[in-house]
Amino acid sequence: MRRNGITLLYLAPVLAFMSLVSSANAAERPNILFIMADDHAYQAISAYGSNRNQTPNIDRLAKEGMRFDRAFVTNSICGPSRAVILTGKYSHLNGFHDNSGRAWFNGKQQTAPKLLQAAGYNTAVIGKWHLNSEPTGFDHWHILIGQGPYYNPRMQTPGGIVAHDGYTTDIITDVALDWLKNKRDKAKPFCLLYQHKAPHRNWQPAPRHLDKYQDEKIPEPDTLFDDYSGRAKPAAENQMSVAEHLTPHDLKLVPQPGLTPEQQANFDKAYGDENEELKQKQAKLTPKQQTQWNYQRYAKDYLRCIDAVDENVGRMLDYLDESGLAENTLVIYTSDQGWYLGEHGWYDKRWMYEESFRTPLLVRWPGKVKAGSTSNEMVMNLDFAETFLDVAGLPVPADMQGKSIAPILKGETPADWRKSVYYHYYEFPQPHHVHPHTGVRTERYKLIHFYTIDQWELFDLEKDPREMKSVYDDPAYATVVADMKEELKRLKEQYKDDGTVVEFERDPNQPPMGKGKGKKGKAKAKAS
Repeated sequence: MRRNGITLLYLAPVLAFMSLVSSANAAERPNILFIMADDHAYQAISAYGSNRNQTPNIDRLAKEGMRFDRAFVTNSICGPSRAVILTGKYSHLNGFHDNSGRAWFNGKQQTAPKLLQAAGYNTAVIGKWHLNSEPTGFDHWHILIGQGPYYNPRMQTPGGIVAHDGYTTDIITDVALDWLKNKRDKAKPFCLLYQHKAPHRNWQPAPRHLDKYQDEKIPEPDTLFDDYSGRAKPAAENQMSVAEHLTPHDLKLVPQPGLTPEQQANFDKAYGDENEELKQKQAKLTPKQQTQWNYQRYAKDYLRCIDAVDENVGRMLDYLDESGLAENTLVIYTSDQGWYLGEHGWYDKRWMYEESFRTPLLVRWPGKVKAGSTSNEMVMNLDFAETFLDVAGLPVPADMQGKSIAPILKGETPADWRKSVYYHYYEFPQPHHVHPHTGVRTERYKLIHFYTIDQWELFDLEKDPREMKSVYDDPAYATVVADMKEELKRLKEQYKDDGTVVEFERDPNQPPMGKGKGKKGKAKAKAS
């Protein structure tokens, strides 16, 4: 499954681009603020019609910019998505295809931040990184180690570990704002990747949100009790169900690791009465009732974590407005992939089914993007690197595989814009036992191939938007199946996916994340 002995001329693309830099000054080239949450379902954003929560600050980007209703990912899992965003290349070419212990991002390869940096941009990444190697192409970085905790994070910097007290979502914003206000080179345009851990599992809310939704009932999705009878074998073999696979840790039935005594006391106060009530009646609950209880606890904590993200996005947007930066700053809000908020009975991501394959994407660019506009074009996280370069006035390298969405943002969609998207998921068997699969989605149809067991699914998205019944074996769809298989073959060839993955040798001179040398600091953030 891997291709060995790959040799790349790492520095040549960067050096070549330096000679192509536009003479435009910092005032003419837009700043780029890329905001990415982790596992933020589009179903949990009010700009996308959420019936579960309100996200007024994230919604500002939709009201003042463009909402994309068909934004997809190449591989619905955290680290690989981040590698695609940096490189503009599918997982099999950038070498980071799963989140296993061996996964490591080769920072010597070409990335958009490197090219922007060489062209005179001040670059920074702050927050979640999750690529197991130190960032390259950034003038400044201050990142979580691995997944990072929700409270009291230790964060890696070029100078060593900095230990923080408080709530991680707030701290990431504090650090990002400090860089914008005090540490960046203000003579240059900036590209800031501002990336949250939340709302990733295990969904620990901020103290100020622990009681939110307490007396509410979060609407259940129609497919919460899906029995998977209409799908191929893999769906029924999942290990990510709300009914069976959420842990006592996830459900806040046990003490939470990493909290101070005061922080744990806040959790005990918030969850104690409900937990005691559950103990008293749990033996009498039917399986359906237990699933419903699990769903309410999980969904409320997930939404509480999003509330903190939304508040902090508001802090960032307020600063852009107050500082005068907003008018010349492209702001992108997205997630590393979609997420199941109970749909099909699940949490997590990974599948090519719509909820995890599709991701939120909201873009504001004053003077370029019509306020309140929407797009149904098929765009991908594969397109972000190319978009960064395009808006900065730089040519896009020929080996990048996506397309800049800048023309769409300006209302000038190219006539040859893609009509189908390609997907490839690898990680198996754990966690969650999701079989590897490839697939293609068009306007109306989605074909999925679980290739290690040679099982297929076809969905008619017009008739079955929730993807409850595969019509792959229906004779009425025989022609569609043949056409979709041909399109899948074409896309594999276009994206050079022959089933192997580039393997880079780990740099022996680079210390493991979290073990670098440097002074230890202590920073505090409010956890109100």
